[in-house]
Amino acid sequence: MEPQLLHYYEAIERASEEMLEAARDGDWDRVVKLEGACTVLIGRLKLAAKASALDADSRRAKSRIMQSILVNDAEIRKLAEPWLADIEQVMAGKIKTLH
Repeated sequence: MEPQLLHYYEAIERASEEMLEAARDGDWDRVVKLEGACTVLIGRLKLAAKASALDADSRRAKSRIMQSILVNDAEIRKLAEPWLADIEQVMAGKIKTLH
């Protein structure tokens, strides 16, 4: 097992959980900040993955983690839709302020 590689997946999962929590709170600045942290982690994961591979147990753990991240991402997107619609209206000049 390559624990360092799996740790990157776990860190990304934790960040996605924090992003979901921030989205539920309507804290979109925090969501964006955490998204940036995920981008850095994904970059590091890609580099680490070039040097090592996961064994069967770690691949199963990775699969579970990826499913969790996808569920979190889907819920974040669902929560973001009204916020994004408000931004689009502001950008189009239809409303003056966000609520």
